[in-house]
Amino acid sequence: MNENGANGIPSLLAEGVVKSYRLGDRTIEVLKGIDLRVESGEFVAVVGPSGAGKSTLLHILGTLERPTSGVISLAGQDTSKLDDDSLAILRRESVGFVFQFHHLMPGFSALENVMMPALVRGVQRREAEIPAKALLESLGVGERLENKPAELSGGEQQRVAVARAMINNPRVLLADEPTGNLDRETGGRLEQDLVRFTREQGASVVVVTHNEEWAAKADRVIRLIDGRVEA
Repeated sequence: MNENGANGIPSLLAEGVVKSYRLGDRTIEVLKGIDLRVESGEFVAVVGPSGAGKSTLLHILGTLERPTSGVISLAGQDTSKLDDDSLAILRRESVGFVFQFHHLMPGFSALENVMMPALVRGVQRREAEIPAKALLESLGVGERLENKPAELSGGEQQRVAVARAMINNPRVLLADEPTGNLDRETGGRLEQDLVRFTREQGASVVVVTHNEEWAAKADRVIRLIDGRVEA
């Protein structure tokens, strides 16, 4: 388990984050000065209409994209001071991602998919198997270790994706509409499992969702409107 909160440093800190893109001779400003602090172990939901910049914000928080201006601090490190290689290492060690579509590798079993991030870090296969199996069992898919993604239901595939996101014991889990492709009942179960499991692991969670019912269960709700946090 993470020792989040031991030193009072937030898991995520965004200060004055702006993100703009060039489109021909125009500049499109997607994020317009975002300030956001996510404490260790906190569950934050980000809601808002389509086009408000929610997914862009999540990508920047997870350092998949760099902001045009402003600062992102991840696990106490100012990411603007890191080169791409150092940033990739920090992201690999500190962030887990779950997306609406699971993005599992079709040629590998559920167990192998979950192990993959650990193997990329240099963990030996035998050592990676133990936590990978434990994660899958905790999420209710322990009997599906050898099944490939095509042999799993949508809910099972997303549980595998959650386990994969958690294998490196990240400080932060970022989820972008993780239940948006599931039916209501299956999505509801996954939502409960995701919150329970990440709390057990001690991870902070930032989830983008259109599901107001799920968002209401978060510690805090951030409403993004036209690239700004609504007061």
